[in-house]
Amino acid sequence: MPGQTLIDHGRLLDAFGHEVELLVDAARAAPPDVPVPSCPRWTLGEVVRHVGSVYRVVLAWLVEGRRPREWQRDPAPGQTVENYLRQGFADLKEVLTWHDPGERAATWWPADHTYGFWCRRMTHETTVHRVDIEDAAGVERAEITDDIAIDGVDEALALWFGHRLPLLGMTGTHPGSVGVRTGGHSWIARAGPAETIAWRCSDEEASRADAVVSASPATVYLWLWGRQRLGAVDVDGDDDAAGQLWALLRLATR
Repeated sequence: MPGQTLIDHGRLLDAFGHEVELLVDAARAAPPDVPVPSCPRWTLGEVVRHVGSVYRVVLAWLVEGRRPREWQRDPAPGQTVENYLRQGFADLKEVLTWHDPGERAATWWPADHTYGFWCRRMTHETTVHRVDIEDAAGVERAEITDDIAIDGVDEALALWFGHRLPLLGMTGTHPGSVGVRTGGHSWIARAGPAETIAWRCSDEEASRADAVVSASPATVYLWLWGRQRLGAVDVDGDDDAAGQLWALLRLATR
C-alpha cells in the first residue's frame, strides 16, 4: 500500500469527491455570514473559500514541485465560493488521478513524499471542514464511514501529533502515554517535555499506556480534531494524560 494510508487510494479519491458534495450541500443550508464556532472568527462562506484555496495550494505544490510562493487565494470576480470550491477540487482530482499514489511528490511531511499523501490529506481536510459547516448550519452530521475515520485517526496521530507539534515547538507539560483504540486498530501517543511521538501498535501494547481512549471510529476521529467535547470518548486510566492529548492536538490542528 503506497504512502502511510490504511485504505486504498481509489477509495480515498471517491471519499474526497463525496465529501466535497456533502460540504456544498451543508453550505447551502445557511447564509454565508453564519459564524462557524469550531473555526473562530470565520463565517460559513469563509470556510468554504478556505477549503477551495487549500486545493489550489496543493495543486501548486504538485505542479511546482515545492512549497508554492503564490496561488489563487480568492474567487475570481463574479465567481461564487461554491464554484470556486468545485473548480479547485476538479483541477486537483485530475492531477491526483493521473499519478500513481506511490509516485514521488513534493509534500511538507518527511515521512511521505508521494501523491498519495495529498489525496489522504485533502480527504480529511474536506471531511473535518464539512462537519464544521454542518454544525454551523444546524444540519445533521452526515456519516463518516469507519474506514475513513480509522485512516483519519491514524493521520491525526502520526501527522499532526507526531510531526506538527514538534515542528511548532509545542510539548506536553508532563510525561504521559495514551493508548487509542477504535475499529480494531490501536495506537500509542506519548507526550511530555522531552518528546511527542505516536505509532501504530497492538491492542496489548495500547492497554499498557497510562490511559486508554476508546469510542466509535467517527467519534475518536472527531475527538482528535477537537470536534467532539473532551468527555465524548471512554477513558480508562489517567484522565490528565488523555486531556493532554486532546489539548495538544487542538493546538496542532487549529
